[in-house]
Amino acid sequence: MAEHTSSSITIEAAPADVMAVISDFARYPDWTGEVKEAEVLKSDEQGRAEQVRLVMDAGAIKDDQVLAYTWTGENEVSWTLVKSQMLRSLDGTYLLKPAGAGGTEVTYALTVDVKIPMLGMIKRKAEKVIIDRALAGLKKRVEAGK
Repeated sequence: MAEHTSSSITIEAAPADVMAVISDFARYPDWTGEVKEAEVLKSDEQGRAEQVRLVMDAGAIKDDQVLAYTWTGENEVSWTLVKSQMLRSLDGTYLLKPAGAGGTEVTYALTVDVKIPMLGMIKRKAEKVIIDRALAGLKKRVEAGK
């Protein structure tokens, strides 16, 4: 069974404001660092992305991938890999919970399986770096928009 890596951060904004940034894929290149291009390929009847193509450049790993998104209520989104050049699988989730006086606790969980052989310890460290960068970028982006 694949192990996942997760981390949480508190953002000084309402869950709806945080989810608005998470769901704005066109702006990912502005704040994520690794995402160089993002294109929504398919949306649901509510206008939320169902399939997104992402061009990634994370130094040693460059990839062109398509992810399928599932929206659960207003405070959770998960994704799974449809196709990729470098990855066998990619499963992730953002879970938002109200925290304190108008803040939001954001938990990001990620499981990645690459096509090239990689030690589990190194893979989990890479997952942790991806998560921590994404959460820091998300916090900065959301709080700057207040």
